[in-house]
Amino acid sequence: MPLPIVAIIGRPNVGKSTLVNRLAGDQQAIVHDEPGITRDRTYRPAFWRDREFQVVDTGGIVFDEDTEFLPLIREQAMLALAEASAAIFVVDGQSGPTTGDREIADWLRQQSVPVLLAVNKCESVEQGLVQAAEFWELGLGEPYPISAIHGNGTGELLDDLIAYLPPTRELPEVPEIKVAIIGRPNVGKSSLLNALTGEKRAIVSPISGTTRDAIDTVVERNGKTYRLIDTAGIRRKKNVDYGAEFFGINRAFKAIRRSDVVLFVIDVLDGVTDQDLKLAGRIIDDGKAAVIVVNKWDAVEKDSYTIYDYQKLIQDRLYFMDWAEKIFVSAMTGQRVNKILDLIDTAAEEHSRRVSTAVINEVLQEAVSWHSPPATRQGKQGRIYYGTQVSTKPPTIALFVNDPDRFNDNYHRYIEGQFRQQLGFTGTPIRLLWRGKKAREVEGSANRATRV
Repeated sequence: MPLPIVAIIGRPNVGKSTLVNRLAGDQQAIVHDEPGITRDRTYRPAFWRDREFQVVDTGGIVFDEDTEFLPLIREQAMLALAEASAAIFVVDGQSGPTTGDREIADWLRQQSVPVLLAVNKCESVEQGLVQAAEFWELGLGEPYPISAIHGNGTGELLDDLIAYLPPTRELPEVPEIKVAIIGRPNVGKSSLLNALTGEKRAIVSPISGTTRDAIDTVVERNGKTYRLIDTAGIRRKKNVDYGAEFFGINRAFKAIRRSDVVLFVIDVLDGVTDQDLKLAGRIIDDGKAAVIVVNKWDAVEKDSYTIYDYQKLIQDRLYFMDWAEKIFVSAMTGQRVNKILDLIDTAAEEHSRRVSTAVINEVLQEAVSWHSPPATRQGKQGRIYYGTQVSTKPPTIALFVNDPDRFNDNYHRYIEGQFRQQLGFTGTPIRLLWRGKKAREVEGSANRATRV
Protein backbone atom coordinates (compact mmCIF):
# COMPACT_ATOMS: atom_id res chain seq x y z
CA MET A 1 0.00 0.00 0.00
CA PRO A 2 1.25 3.55 -0.71
CA LEU A 3 2.08 5.80 2.21
CA PRO A 4 -0.81 7.90 3.56
CA ILE A 5 -0.83 11.52 2.43
CA VAL A 6 -1.13 14.66 4.54
CA ALA A 7 -2.06 17.79 2.58
CA ILE A 8 -0.70 21.16 3.76
CA ILE A 9 -3.33 23.80 2.96
CA GLY A 10 -3.51 27.57 3.49
CA ARG A 11 -3.48 30.99 1.90
CA PRO A 12 -0.27 32.45 0.44
CA ASN A 13 2.77 33.25 2.59
CA VAL A 14 1.62 31.70 5.88
CA GLY A 15 4.64 29.35 6.05
CA LYS A 16 3.34 26.13 4.45
CA SER A 17 6.64 25.29 2.73
CA THR A 18 8.58 26.03 5.92
CA LEU A 19 6.34 23.56 7.76
CA VAL A 20 6.83 20.97 5.01
CA ASN A 21 10.61 21.33 5.36
CA ARG A 22 10.24 20.92 9.13
CA LEU A 23 8.09 17.77 8.84
CA ALA A 24 10.26 16.25 6.08
CA GLY A 25 13.48 17.04 7.93
CA ASP A 26 15.21 18.87 5.07
CA GLN A 27 15.18 22.12 3.11
CA GLN A 28 13.99 20.99 -0.32
CA ALA A 29 10.88 23.17 -0.57
CA ILE A 30 11.65 26.73 -1.68
CA VAL A 31 11.04 29.24 1.10
CA HIS A 32 11.10 32.93 0.23
CA ASP A 33 9.34 35.99 1.63
CA GLU A 34 7.08 36.43 -1.36
CA PRO A 35 3.52 35.17 -1.92
CA GLY A 36 2.92 32.51 -4.55
CA ILE A 37 6.30 30.75 -4.46
CA THR A 38 4.75 27.26 -4.39
CA ARG A 39 2.42 26.46 -7.28
CA ASP A 40 2.41 22.73 -7.97
CA ARG A 41 1.89 19.81 -5.58
CA THR A 42 5.20 18.59 -4.18
CA TYR A 43 5.37 15.30 -2.25
CA ARG A 44 7.90 14.66 0.50
CA PRO A 45 8.40 11.68 2.84
CA ALA A 46 7.96 12.29 6.57
CA PHE A 47 8.07 10.21 9.75
CA TRP A 48 6.75 10.64 13.27
CA ARG A 49 6.91 8.06 16.05
CA ASP A 50 5.86 4.78 14.38
CA ARG A 51 4.17 6.30 11.33
CA GLU A 52 5.48 7.03 7.86
CA PHE A 53 3.55 9.32 5.55
CA GLN A 54 3.92 11.84 2.76
CA VAL A 55 3.36 15.57 3.16
CA VAL A 56 2.10 17.45 0.13
CA ASP A 57 3.04 21.10 -0.19
CA THR A 58 0.47 23.12 -2.13
CA GLY A 59 0.19 26.64 -3.44
CA GLY A 60 -1.52 29.39 -1.49
CA ILE A 61 -5.31 29.29 -1.99
CA VAL A 62 -7.14 32.48 -2.89
CA PHE A 63 -10.85 32.13 -3.71
CA ASP A 64 -11.83 35.65 -4.71
CA GLU A 65 -9.28 36.15 -7.53
CA ASP A 66 -8.74 34.40 -10.86
CA THR A 67 -5.60 36.18 -12.04
CA GLU A 68 -2.52 34.41 -13.44
CA PHE A 69 -2.02 31.01 -11.74
CA LEU A 70 -4.59 31.22 -8.93
CA PRO A 71 -7.27 28.97 -10.49
CA LEU A 72 -4.61 26.37 -11.35
CA ILE A 73 -3.14 26.53 -7.85
CA ARG A 74 -6.63 25.96 -6.37
CA GLU A 75 -7.07 22.97 -8.64
CA GLN A 76 -3.75 21.46 -7.52
CA ALA A 77 -4.66 22.00 -3.84
CA MET A 78 -8.04 20.34 -4.36
CA LEU A 79 -6.37 17.33 -6.01
CA ALA A 80 -4.00 17.05 -3.05
CA LEU A 81 -6.90 17.15 -0.58
CA ALA A 82 -8.85 14.55 -2.56
CA GLU A 83 -6.11 11.94 -2.03
CA ALA A 84 -5.21 12.91 1.54
CA SER A 85 -5.87 10.94 4.73
CA ALA A 86 -5.69 14.19 6.71
CA ALA A 87 -4.96 17.89 6.16
CA ILE A 88 -3.09 20.55 8.08
CA PHE A 89 -4.59 24.00 7.61
CA VAL A 90 -1.82 26.57 8.19
CA VAL A 91 -2.69 30.12 9.26
CA ASP A 92 -0.59 33.12 10.32
CA GLY A 93 -0.77 33.76 14.07
CA GLN A 94 0.77 37.21 13.74
CA SER A 95 -1.88 38.54 11.37
CA GLY A 96 -4.87 36.87 13.07
CA PRO A 97 -7.87 35.37 11.23
CA THR A 98 -8.40 36.91 7.80
CA THR A 99 -11.20 36.79 5.27
CA GLY A 100 -9.10 34.39 3.22
CA ASP A 101 -8.68 32.06 6.22
CA ARG A 102 -12.44 32.06 6.82
CA GLU A 103 -13.16 31.21 3.17
CA ILE A 104 -10.71 28.29 3.25
CA ALA A 105 -12.15 27.10 6.59
CA ASP A 106 -15.68 27.14 5.13
CA TRP A 107 -14.44 25.06 2.19
CA LEU A 108 -12.56 22.59 4.40
CA ARG A 109 -15.63 22.00 6.59
CA GLN A 110 -17.41 20.74 3.47
CA GLN A 111 -14.74 18.11 2.82
CA SER A 112 -14.64 14.61 4.30
CA VAL A 113 -10.97 14.85 5.33
CA PRO A 114 -10.03 15.43 9.00
CA VAL A 115 -8.36 18.83 9.41
CA LEU A 116 -5.89 20.05 12.04
CA LEU A 117 -5.47 23.80 12.43
CA ALA A 118 -1.83 24.94 12.77
CA VAL A 119 -1.34 28.55 13.84
CA ASN A 120 2.14 29.37 12.54
CA LYS A 121 4.62 32.11 13.49
CA CYS A 122 3.94 31.66 17.23
CA GLU A 123 7.58 31.90 18.29
CA SER A 124 6.71 32.94 21.87
CA VAL A 125 5.10 30.16 23.91
CA GLU A 126 3.00 32.49 26.10
CA GLN A 127 2.03 34.87 23.31
CA GLY A 128 1.42 31.94 20.97
CA LEU A 129 -1.42 30.64 23.12
CA VAL A 130 -3.11 34.05 22.91
CA GLN A 131 -2.56 34.25 19.15
CA ALA A 132 -3.90 30.73 18.59
CA ALA A 133 -7.02 31.35 20.68
CA GLU A 134 -8.28 33.84 18.08
CA PHE A 135 -8.64 31.03 15.55
CA TRP A 136 -11.31 29.10 17.49
CA GLU A 137 -13.76 31.20 15.49
CA LEU A 138 -12.92 29.21 12.31
CA GLY A 139 -14.83 26.24 13.71
CA LEU A 140 -12.13 23.64 12.97
CA GLY A 141 -11.43 22.55 16.51
CA GLU A 142 -8.42 23.28 18.68
CA PRO A 143 -5.81 25.61 17.12
CA TYR A 144 -2.20 24.39 17.59
CA PRO A 145 0.30 27.24 18.15
CA ILE A 146 3.50 26.35 16.27
CA SER A 147 6.65 27.87 14.87
CA ALA A 148 7.52 26.05 11.66
CA ILE A 149 10.86 27.81 11.44
CA HIS A 150 11.94 26.82 14.98
CA GLY A 151 9.88 23.65 15.46
CA ASN A 152 7.96 24.84 18.56
CA GLY A 153 4.64 23.03 18.96
CA THR A 154 5.07 20.74 15.95
CA GLY A 155 5.45 17.66 18.20
CA GLU A 156 2.00 18.15 19.73
CA LEU A 157 0.54 18.73 16.26
CA LEU A 158 2.07 15.52 14.92
CA ASP A 159 1.04 13.50 17.98
CA ASP A 160 -2.60 14.22 17.15
CA LEU A 161 -2.11 13.98 13.38
CA ILE A 162 -0.93 10.36 13.39
CA ALA A 163 -4.18 9.27 15.04
CA TYR A 164 -5.75 9.75 11.60
CA LEU A 165 -3.06 7.77 9.75
CA PRO A 166 -2.93 3.97 9.33
CA PRO A 167 -0.05 2.12 11.01
CA THR A 168 3.15 1.88 8.99
CA ARG A 169 3.58 -1.45 7.22
CA GLU A 170 6.97 -2.86 6.31
CA LEU A 171 7.37 -2.53 2.56
CA PRO A 172 10.13 -4.06 0.44
CA GLU A 173 12.48 -1.43 -0.91
CA VAL A 174 11.82 -0.96 -4.61
CA PRO A 175 14.73 0.17 -6.82
CA GLU A 176 13.97 3.35 -8.72
CA ILE A 177 15.30 4.97 -11.85
CA LYS A 178 15.57 8.67 -11.03
CA VAL A 179 14.81 10.84 -14.07
CA ALA A 180 15.32 14.63 -14.05
CA ILE A 181 13.39 16.63 -16.66
CA ILE A 182 15.66 19.53 -17.60
CA GLY A 183 15.48 22.39 -20.09
CA ARG A 184 15.06 26.08 -20.68
CA PRO A 185 11.84 27.85 -19.57
CA ASN A 186 8.69 27.07 -21.55
CA VAL A 187 10.04 24.13 -23.58
CA GLY A 188 7.26 21.86 -22.27
CA LYS A 189 8.81 20.09 -19.27
CA SER A 190 5.64 20.14 -17.15
CA SER A 191 3.51 19.10 -20.14
CA LEU A 192 5.88 16.18 -20.63
CA LEU A 193 5.56 15.21 -16.96
CA ASN A 194 1.77 15.27 -17.23
CA ALA A 195 1.89 13.19 -20.43
CA LEU A 196 4.17 10.58 -18.83
CA THR A 197 2.04 10.29 -15.69
CA GLY A 198 -1.32 10.49 -17.43
CA GLU A 199 -2.60 13.13 -15.01
CA LYS A 200 -2.45 16.86 -14.44
CA ARG A 201 0.51 16.59 -12.08
CA ALA A 202 2.05 20.01 -12.76
CA ILE A 203 0.67 23.39 -13.75
CA VAL A 204 1.16 24.14 -17.45
CA SER A 205 1.15 27.75 -18.59
CA PRO A 206 2.60 29.75 -21.51
CA ILE A 207 4.18 32.03 -18.90
CA SER A 208 7.89 31.24 -18.49
CA GLY A 209 8.95 30.17 -15.01
CA THR A 210 5.69 28.49 -14.02
CA THR A 211 7.47 25.60 -12.29
CA ARG A 212 9.67 26.59 -9.37
CA ASP A 213 10.13 23.62 -7.06
CA ALA A 214 11.55 20.31 -8.23
CA ILE A 215 8.48 18.03 -8.36
CA ASP A 216 8.93 14.30 -7.71
CA THR A 217 6.41 11.87 -9.19
CA VAL A 218 6.64 8.08 -9.08
CA VAL A 219 5.50 6.11 -12.13
CA GLU A 220 5.43 2.33 -12.49
CA ARG A 221 5.50 0.37 -15.74
CA ASN A 222 6.22 -3.28 -16.49
CA GLY A 223 7.49 -3.89 -12.98
CA LYS A 224 9.89 -0.91 -13.06
CA THR A 225 9.63 2.22 -10.93
CA TYR A 226 10.61 5.65 -12.22
CA ARG A 227 10.93 8.79 -10.10
CA LEU A 228 10.28 11.69 -12.48
CA ILE A 229 11.61 15.06 -11.31
CA ASP A 230 10.14 18.12 -13.04
CA THR A 231 12.31 21.20 -12.57
CA ALA A 232 12.34 24.94 -13.07
CA GLY A 233 13.37 26.24 -16.49
CA ILE A 234 17.03 27.22 -16.49
CA ARG A 235 17.82 30.63 -17.96
CA ARG A 236 21.16 32.30 -18.45
CA LYS A 237 22.71 33.21 -15.12
CA LYS A 238 22.93 36.94 -15.86
CA ASN A 239 19.14 37.06 -16.42
CA VAL A 240 18.27 35.49 -13.07
CA ASP A 241 17.59 37.71 -10.06
CA TYR A 242 18.00 36.49 -6.49
CA GLY A 243 14.65 35.10 -5.35
CA ALA A 244 12.23 32.35 -6.33
CA GLU A 245 13.77 31.72 -9.74
CA PHE A 246 17.28 31.59 -8.28
CA PHE A 247 16.22 28.93 -5.76
CA GLY A 248 14.27 27.02 -8.41
CA ILE A 249 17.30 26.80 -10.70
CA ASN A 250 19.47 25.59 -7.83
CA ARG A 251 16.88 22.85 -7.22
CA ALA A 252 17.11 21.95 -10.92
CA PHE A 253 20.89 21.57 -10.72
CA LYS A 254 20.49 19.38 -7.62
CA ALA A 255 17.91 17.30 -9.52
CA ILE A 256 20.49 16.62 -12.24
CA ARG A 257 23.02 15.50 -9.63
CA ARG A 258 20.61 13.07 -7.91
CA SER A 259 19.25 11.61 -11.14
CA ASP A 260 20.28 8.50 -13.03
CA VAL A 261 18.96 9.73 -16.37
CA VAL A 262 18.26 13.27 -17.61
CA LEU A 263 15.45 14.00 -20.05
CA PHE A 264 16.97 16.98 -21.85
CA VAL A 265 13.98 18.80 -23.36
CA ILE A 266 14.52 21.04 -26.40
CA ASP A 267 11.94 23.22 -28.15
CA VAL A 268 12.01 22.19 -31.82
CA LEU A 269 10.76 25.65 -32.85
CA ASP A 270 13.72 27.38 -31.17
CA GLY A 271 16.29 24.77 -32.09
CA VAL A 272 19.39 24.19 -29.97
CA THR A 273 20.21 27.53 -28.33
CA ASP A 274 23.43 28.63 -26.65
CA GLN A 275 21.77 28.02 -23.28
CA ASP A 276 20.92 24.47 -24.37
CA LEU A 277 24.61 23.91 -25.13
CA LYS A 278 25.51 25.01 -21.60
CA LEU A 279 22.92 22.67 -20.12
CA ALA A 280 24.29 19.81 -22.22
CA GLY A 281 27.76 20.59 -20.85
CA ARG A 282 26.46 20.42 -17.28
CA ILE A 283 24.84 17.03 -17.94
CA ILE A 284 28.15 15.70 -19.26
CA ASP A 285 30.18 17.28 -16.45
CA ASP A 286 27.90 15.59 -13.90
CA GLY A 287 28.36 12.29 -15.75
CA LYS A 288 24.65 11.63 -16.24
CA ALA A 289 22.93 9.41 -18.78
CA ALA A 290 20.56 11.35 -21.02
CA VAL A 291 17.77 11.21 -23.57
CA ILE A 292 17.30 14.26 -25.82
CA VAL A 293 13.57 14.96 -26.07
CA VAL A 294 12.73 17.31 -28.94
CA ASN A 295 9.30 18.68 -28.02
CA LYS A 296 6.49 20.51 -29.86
CA TRP A 297 6.87 18.32 -32.96
CA ASP A 298 3.14 18.79 -33.61
CA ALA A 299 3.78 22.49 -34.35
CA VAL A 300 6.15 21.77 -37.28
CA GLU A 301 4.92 21.60 -40.86
CA LYS A 302 6.31 18.37 -42.25
CA ASP A 303 7.14 16.56 -45.42
CA SER A 304 9.04 13.30 -45.96
CA TYR A 305 12.42 15.00 -45.35
CA THR A 306 11.54 17.17 -42.36
CA ILE A 307 12.62 14.84 -39.57
CA TYR A 308 15.98 14.17 -41.25
CA ASP A 309 16.61 17.91 -41.64
CA TYR A 310 15.85 18.53 -37.96
CA GLN A 311 17.92 15.55 -36.86
CA LYS A 312 20.91 16.98 -38.74
CA LEU A 313 20.39 20.45 -37.25
CA ILE A 314 20.34 19.06 -33.72
CA GLN A 315 23.24 16.70 -34.37
CA ASP A 316 25.37 19.53 -35.75
CA ARG A 317 24.80 21.61 -32.61
CA LEU A 318 25.02 18.77 -30.08
CA TYR A 319 27.75 16.78 -31.81
CA PHE A 320 29.56 16.30 -28.47
CA MET A 321 26.46 14.54 -27.12
CA ASP A 322 25.96 12.17 -30.04
CA TRP A 323 25.86 9.22 -27.63
CA ALA A 324 22.40 10.30 -26.40
CA GLU A 325 19.29 8.94 -28.11
CA LYS A 326 17.00 11.58 -29.66
CA ILE A 327 13.23 11.40 -29.89
CA PHE A 328 10.81 13.87 -31.48
CA VAL A 329 7.61 14.13 -29.45
CA SER A 330 4.58 16.26 -28.72
CA ALA A 331 3.86 16.42 -25.01
CA MET A 332 0.63 18.24 -25.86
CA THR A 333 -0.81 15.48 -28.08
CA GLY A 334 1.11 12.58 -26.55
CA GLN A 335 2.85 11.68 -29.82
CA ARG A 336 5.69 9.17 -29.14
CA VAL A 337 5.71 10.02 -25.42
CA ASN A 338 5.12 6.35 -24.54
CA LYS A 339 8.48 5.46 -26.16
CA ILE A 340 10.47 7.69 -23.81
CA LEU A 341 10.48 5.20 -20.93
CA ASP A 342 12.05 2.57 -23.21
CA LEU A 343 14.89 4.98 -23.99
CA ILE A 344 15.25 5.73 -20.27
CA ASP A 345 15.58 1.99 -19.57
CA THR A 346 18.39 1.66 -22.12
CA ALA A 347 20.26 4.74 -20.88
CA ALA A 348 19.99 3.68 -17.22
CA GLU A 349 21.19 0.14 -17.99
CA GLU A 350 24.18 1.37 -19.99
CA HIS A 351 24.99 4.00 -17.34
CA SER A 352 25.46 1.28 -14.71
CA ARG A 353 26.99 -1.32 -17.03
CA ARG A 354 30.32 -2.96 -16.20
CA VAL A 355 32.58 -4.57 -18.81
CA SER A 356 35.24 -7.15 -17.98
CA THR A 357 38.93 -6.24 -18.22
CA ALA A 358 39.46 -8.95 -20.83
CA VAL A 359 36.86 -7.43 -23.18
CA ILE A 360 38.22 -3.91 -22.69
CA ASN A 361 41.69 -5.06 -23.64
CA GLU A 362 40.42 -6.90 -26.71
CA VAL A 363 38.93 -3.60 -27.90
CA LEU A 364 42.16 -1.75 -27.12
CA GLN A 365 44.27 -4.32 -28.94
CA GLU A 366 42.17 -4.02 -32.08
CA ALA A 367 42.07 -0.21 -31.86
CA VAL A 368 45.87 0.04 -31.56
CA SER A 369 46.37 -2.37 -34.46
CA TRP A 370 44.30 -0.11 -36.72
CA HIS A 371 45.69 3.19 -35.45
CA SER A 372 48.95 3.24 -33.50
CA PRO A 373 49.38 5.79 -30.70
CA PRO A 374 51.11 9.02 -31.81
CA ALA A 375 54.80 9.73 -31.37
CA THR A 376 56.38 12.94 -30.09
CA ARG A 377 58.73 15.10 -32.19
CA GLN A 378 61.58 13.37 -30.44
CA GLY A 379 60.30 10.06 -31.80
CA LYS A 380 59.04 8.75 -28.48
CA GLN A 381 56.08 6.45 -29.09
CA GLY A 382 53.01 6.35 -26.90
CA ARG A 383 52.10 2.93 -25.64
CA ILE A 384 48.93 1.60 -24.00
CA TYR A 385 49.71 -1.24 -21.61
CA TYR A 386 46.18 -2.19 -20.61
CA GLY A 387 42.79 -0.84 -19.53
CA THR A 388 40.24 -1.73 -16.88
CA GLN A 389 36.87 -0.33 -15.85
CA VAL A 390 37.13 1.26 -12.43
CA SER A 391 33.57 2.51 -11.84
CA THR A 392 30.06 2.95 -13.23
CA LYS A 393 27.53 5.82 -13.40
CA PRO A 394 29.14 6.88 -15.68
CA PRO A 395 31.27 4.00 -16.97
CA THR A 396 34.85 5.00 -16.22
CA ILE A 397 37.84 3.21 -17.76
CA ALA A 398 41.41 3.66 -16.60
CA LEU A 399 44.03 3.30 -19.36
CA PHE A 400 47.56 2.62 -18.17
CA VAL A 401 50.14 4.06 -20.57
CA ASN A 402 53.85 4.87 -20.64
CA ASP A 403 53.26 8.64 -20.74
CA PRO A 404 49.82 10.35 -20.83
CA ASP A 405 51.35 13.43 -22.51
CA ARG A 406 52.07 11.40 -25.66
CA PHE A 407 48.35 10.95 -26.35
CA ASN A 408 46.65 13.99 -27.87
CA ASP A 409 42.95 14.88 -27.89
CA ASN A 410 42.44 13.31 -31.32
CA TYR A 411 43.67 9.96 -30.05
CA HIS A 412 41.53 10.30 -26.92
CA ARG A 413 38.48 10.74 -29.14
CA TYR A 414 39.56 7.83 -31.34
CA ILE A 415 39.81 5.43 -28.39
CA GLU A 416 36.47 6.58 -26.98
CA GLY A 417 34.92 6.09 -30.41
CA GLN A 418 36.29 2.54 -30.56
CA PHE A 419 34.79 1.72 -27.17
CA ARG A 420 31.42 3.04 -28.30
CA GLN A 421 31.61 1.24 -31.62
CA GLN A 422 32.52 -2.10 -30.04
CA LEU A 423 30.73 -1.91 -26.68
CA GLY A 424 27.80 0.47 -27.21
CA PHE A 425 27.29 2.56 -24.06
CA THR A 426 24.26 4.15 -25.73
CA GLY A 427 22.75 6.98 -23.72
CA THR A 428 25.61 7.51 -21.29
CA PRO A 429 28.86 9.46 -21.28
CA ILE A 430 32.00 7.44 -20.66
CA ARG A 431 35.14 8.69 -18.97
CA LEU A 432 38.67 7.67 -19.86
CA LEU A 433 41.41 8.14 -17.27
CA TRP A 434 44.90 8.16 -18.83
CA ARG A 435 47.36 7.00 -16.18
CA GLY A 436 51.14 6.87 -16.49
CA LYS A 437 52.80 3.61 -15.48
CA LYS A 438 56.36 2.36 -15.76
CA ALA A 439 57.04 -0.79 -17.75
CA ARG A 440 58.39 -2.71 -14.75
CA GLU A 441 55.20 -1.93 -12.82
CA VAL A 442 53.17 -3.35 -15.68
CA GLU A 443 55.01 -6.69 -15.37
CA GLY A 444 53.60 -7.04 -11.88
CA SER A 445 50.10 -6.43 -13.16
CA ALA A 446 50.29 -8.86 -16.06
CA ASN A 447 48.53 -11.59 -14.10
CA ARG A 448 45.54 -9.29 -13.51
CA ALA A 449 45.04 -7.78 -16.95
CA THR A 450 45.78 -8.52 -20.54
CA ARG A 451 48.45 -6.21 -21.92
CA VAL A 452 48.16 -4.46 -25.26
